[in-house]
Amino acid sequence: MASNKILVIDDTTVVRVKVREMLPPGNFEVLEAKDGVEGLNFILQEKLSLIMLDFLLPKMSGWEVFQKVQADPELRKIPLVIMSGRKEEVTEKITEPFEYFEFLGKPFDQKQLIGAIKLAMAKAKQPRPELVAVGAGVTVKNGTSSTSSVANSTVVTPSVVIPSVATPSTGGVSEAEINALNEKIVKMQAEIDGLKKQLTQVVTFIKQKIK
Repeated sequence: MASNKILVIDDTTVVRVKVREMLPPGNFEVLEAKDGVEGLNFILQEKLSLIMLDFLLPKMSGWEVFQKVQADPELRKIPLVIMSGRKEEVTEKITEPFEYFEFLGKPFDQKQLIGAIKLAMAKAKQPRPELVAVGAGVTVKNGTSSTSSVANSTVVTPSVVIPSVATPSTGGVSEAEINALNEKIVKMQAEIDGLKKQLTQVVTFIKQKIK
């Protein structure tokens, strides 16, 4: 039986078949998803050894899938390879260096695929920044539960973590008010990310039409 499950999320059948054929036989069970929604369902339901994620996908983009995975303290431990034909599509959202996942440019050969998988496995073992409970100012250790209100962007780029107010007792501001304010900030950041994503999709669509 296959000891490792690899999920390939790509809307192009050729890419999914190519990955399956390039992997060593007998060692892997390859699951295939043709869009982001189907891919996320696999991620939530299966015990995966590796995720290969195309960045531009129908129904739910690879960027959205990436954010949801990174917001979960368990899912973000799964080794991840992000695929794209244009690296700038990825770097617009996630700045280099890619510390916790590996990037694989399209097209790729077997050597590049195997190399990317090995690097993704190694990067997944590195200590990760702790998820921060928004408004509480308390770090949450890896492997423990965390609040679902953590901003996606704080996980992707830890340096942008929204700082909590240091002394809630000063100035007559209650902790509940601070929490409410931080939640508003998180929602605003999510909306901004959504607008950026839509803009990127529009630009990509226009470029494709121009070609």
